[in-house]
Amino acid sequence: MTTVPMADAVARDVDQSRPRPEDPRQRYSEPEQRLRQGTPDQGISLAEAERTVRAGRAGRYLNASDRGSTIVVRWAYPDGRIADITVDARSGRIIGER
Repeated sequence: MTTVPMADAVARDVDQSRPRPEDPRQRYSEPEQRLRQGTPDQGISLAEAERTVRAGRAGRYLNASDRGSTIVVRWAYPDGRIADITVDARSGRIIGER
């Protein structure tokens, strides 16, 4: 019988280059992953888009939706007006408001 050090046995059995099925990150689609945590190669998270919109604006956050290359944050201003603020999903810059 041959014995193999535990670290070598584990290294042989686990291919680090492939995601493991039990990896919780694999349970979510790309937009859902961005909601949970933004990554530089994927762009900003929905929470980061909310923080960008919140900076320098009175009012309150209502919701956000991932539209691929943009994130739309719905915002309620104190005067009752509702706005959809479009944020670039890669850079995090506000690109429009309606």
